[in-house]
Amino acid sequence: MIRNLSKKYKPKDGPACHGDLKRIIHHGQKHGYNGPTPLLLIRSEWTTRPPKVLSSERLKNLLKAIDASEDIQAADMMPLYTGMRRGEMFKLLWSDVDFERGFINIRDPKGGVSQKIPLNEQAREVLENHPETADHVFTRDDGKPFNDIHKRVNAIKAAAGIKHHFRALHGLRHVYASMLASSGQVDMYTLQKLLTHKSPVMTQRYAHLHDEALRRAFGPCRDIIKNATSQAGPGGGGSQ
Repeated sequence: MIRNLSKKYKPKDGPACHGDLKRIIHHGQKHGYNGPTPLLLIRSEWTTRPPKVLSSERLKNLLKAIDASEDIQAADMMPLYTGMRRGEMFKLLWSDVDFERGFINIRDPKGGVSQKIPLNEQAREVLENHPETADHVFTRDDGKPFNDIHKRVNAIKAAAGIKHHFRALHGLRHVYASMLASSGQVDMYTLQKLLTHKSPVMTQRYAHLHDEALRRAFGPCRDIIKNATSQAGPGGGGSQ
């Protein structure tokens, strides 16, 4: 069914349908409808597919558009610096932001268990300069929290010249994760915690970036080993 939908309609419609069906079943289970759930046993081939990310040029254009935007709520919500989900930012309270200890408390995330993520330097700067007008960090003009903001973030995306198929908030979450994975300085377990993934399966989509970083790091290591062994000379040089 998933394959046929992807062929008949758009490539993304198959996995989107699979995800919707799983959410419906989870919703039923949460409210006490306990029946056969065969769809939960199906692991979609798209689950671990590497997500598409922006090129460096488009990312630069988007950062310029964010800086130039007069819509401070939408611009500050772009999750490039924290990787938070859209719903997590909608629910974020000022009391969840611990400036003193340097953490953001994410209440009831998608994984179900409240977690803390580090408040990095960039995110701290954004939040310290963000207007505090209500209990929620991000609010509409009437002071109430958002339940949708796609038109406002899409306006920033359009100003950057980015095509409509790139999801402004969700896509930047992938950019954040990809940058961390490709840095080679964050292991997959830490990345899972930063992204608040309940299962490591979702984090595995970034494993190829982490592996590439390790391979790049092996080049200098190989040269160091080669130089050390050549200096030791025949017989080893145990003192070194």
